[in-house]
Amino acid sequence: MAKPLILISNDDGITAPGIRTLVEVAMQIGEVVVVAPDGPQSGMGHAITIGNTLRLDKSIAFDDLGIEAYECSGTPADCVKLAKHHVLKERKPDLVVSGINHGSNSSISVLYSGTMSAAIEAAIEGLPAIGFSLCDYGHEADFSHTRPFVEEIIRQALKHQIPEHTALNVNFPKKSEETIKGIKVCRQAHAKWQEEFDERLDPRNRRYFWMTGSFVNYDKGEDTDEWAIVNNYVSVVPCQFDMTAYHAISMLNEWDF
Repeated sequence: MAKPLILISNDDGITAPGIRTLVEVAMQIGEVVVVAPDGPQSGMGHAITIGNTLRLDKSIAFDDLGIEAYECSGTPADCVKLAKHHVLKERKPDLVVSGINHGSNSSISVLYSGTMSAAIEAAIEGLPAIGFSLCDYGHEADFSHTRPFVEEIIRQALKHQIPEHTALNVNFPKKSEETIKGIKVCRQAHAKWQEEFDERLDPRNRRYFWMTGSFVNYDKGEDTDEWAIVNNYVSVVPCQFDMTAYHAISMLNEWDF
């Protein structure tokens, strides 16, 4: 039986430690092809390149593993589009995986995340997809404890198939002395980033702003991704790109248009 074809991308760039971890796990399961940004693209959301050229070059990042890899000058969504329509135009991936992101993509962060936008772009293209993120922003973040869970989730996704037009948002707790308790299927927590803008002056005395702030969780439910992560579970949230607020349609139909 032929091995499943797994396309891998990310938003931290093709040389990031998280994508290497993901590649090393995925290559034990299937044939891996990597198409990832040539540099960091964090926080790009679902941006695509329309006013500039896109470059796609063979990469040596995974030559030591014998993996076919390409680096792209564009965004994570660009990478998935180019992979499907150019690199793999004669083949259809059995699964698209993105990450492992260096930092959390739980709750509302899914909207800003380049990692998840690569996965959601795959879902738009009709491909099953998973975005993986580690809730650790430290420079020396340890991804090792994610490996068995990445393997289990990928194998389950290939076995049972992800629902059509759905991408899974998977977040891992930061590594600690406590063993991860397991995997929980969750809903997205009701939370947001409370931004502040630090006003500063550059050396030429021109004003600029540096965005800061904190994450505020308004959700007290025990069925959310935030609860799962805080309680040392791996969270899995099924995401869709249809953002229609269906509950509001009947109300809007009562307006005097």
